Amino acid sequence: MAGDLNRTILIGRLTRDPELRYTPSGAAVASFTIANNRSYTVSGEKKEQVSYFDCIAWSKLGEIITEYCKKGQRIAVEGRMQQRRWDDQDGNKKSKIELVVENFQFLTAKGGGEDFNHDSAQSQSASRPQQQADTGSGQYDDNPFSDDDIPF
Repeated sequence: MAGDLNRTILIGRLTRDPELRYTPSGAAVASFTIANNRSYTVSGEKKEQVSYFDCIAWSKLGEIITEYCKKGQRIAVEGRMQQRRWDDQDGNKKSKIELVVENFQFLTAKGGGEDFNHDSAQSQSASRPQQQADTGSGQYDDNPFSDDDIPF
């Protein structure tokens, strides 16, 4: 049987502070919502549409997002879409689709100020904490290039 593709990348702003919970077995899980804005034009009139996407992040990834991300901050998330189905207390069937985060990138500085430079060591270390520990914190200090050197 051929494998299907389930990969999603979103960039948006957190609508609330992430909420961290623990399963009965002790696994950390963070839940949060991202607002994603879309602009389009109809008959010469500019319109805005906002979509809201529920996200969950497990284990250390969820703990990091909860610790460093706050309402209003921009974040890029990558993962897979998941549908959950259950019956509520009254026997009604319920369903929810959410993004299970497998990777992310901070796009707002820790203090909530300017957006990060995409080559930021802090941004890279947040999305790959194990790699940061293995290669050391100065991995970008000797880069002689800046964003102005990129030809596109």
